[in-house]
Amino acid sequence: MGATDHRVTLSPAAVKEMRSQLPHLADDIVSAIVQEVPAYRDAFSGPMGQTISNAVRLALGGFLTLAGRSKASDQRTTALATEGSYQLGRGEARSGRSTDALLAAYRIGARVAWRELSSTGVRHGLGADVLADFAQLVFAYIDEQSAAAVAGHSEETETTGRVRQRLLDRLAELLLEGASADELTHAAERAGWPEPRTLTAVLAPTETVRAVVVGLPRETLQVPEADGDGLLLVPDVRRSGLLRTLRDHDALAGPTVAWREVRRSVDRAVRARALGVERDTESALPHLVLHADEDALADLRAQALAPLDALKPSARDKLADTLRAWLLHQGRRDDVAKALFVHPQTVRYRMGQLRDLYGDRLEDPDTVLALTLALA
Repeated sequence: MGATDHRVTLSPAAVKEMRSQLPHLADDIVSAIVQEVPAYRDAFSGPMGQTISNAVRLALGGFLTLAGRSKASDQRTTALATEGSYQLGRGEARSGRSTDALLAAYRIGARVAWRELSSTGVRHGLGADVLADFAQLVFAYIDEQSAAAVAGHSEETETTGRVRQRLLDRLAELLLEGASADELTHAAERAGWPEPRTLTAVLAPTETVRAVVVGLPRETLQVPEADGDGLLLVPDVRRSGLLRTLRDHDALAGPTVAWREVRRSVDRAVRARALGVERDTESALPHLVLHADEDALADLRAQALAPLDALKPSARDKLADTLRAWLLHQGRRDDVAKALFVHPQTVRYRMGQLRDLYGDRLEDPDTVLALTLALA
């Protein structure tokens, strides 16, 4: 049975006395809620407290209008009570209280209201059958009011969530666009996103993003990205812990940078992903530097290794390997021999060939740098 379909008939005198009790009854309900629901202990000290108290009085008034079978036009009072409960639910969501706390408050309100109103009904001679119907009316009405409050809470939560997500998406866009510091600060404030000290860009396959996010800070920003990867901007995270989180997800972390400069981290991560770097861009910096400009690297190799061009491919490869090992081991012949699995005398012979081809340039720092990069 819905509250509007009730069969209760209360005498005008009973309704009048119950209505006179409403201020006192509302205070009793509020006191019981404060005592029994921890989330409400401090709720009545601010502006929201008056809103809650008003909603309680409005709900009680709507109930007595319904119980007294007033004119059809008076149904507006019950509609106002339902709207009041709906708006109360929205306010509670904004205050950060859960639907569990809200429903507990309604249950306590029903209990206190039934205790007081039924006592008044007994004084006015209500029989057992009428009291039973009256009890049904009380709890059906409370169910409807609490349902309206939960609906308001859910709507506010969903709306707030959608609005905040749009603001977070806009913040991420501005970060990737390299917006000014003032624009970024304003966008962060609007989104309710606490400014971190640093951000780290993380690329992860779209299908694993959800699993990766579970192990990251709550305020991580998510950005849809093309080419099968999702982009995450992770605030203030220990790099060792981040890399452990990414270990089993084919994800890649860019450098950790000042939060307004996260575009640098994103660009490096994207470039490293294209070069096949795994997990950590910072473990592959030489590789990234070498391949930052592939055309320039190809030209450098052609220029630095030009003295070997006249040789047969097999001889060219052997001398190039020897020259690489010689550069890496700083000319220590025995170490070069071990690295190449050849006799030191072979190294001496090959280095003689290289000196014939390069002449004094092998002692020139610029040439040594060019060869090191070309052969890396």
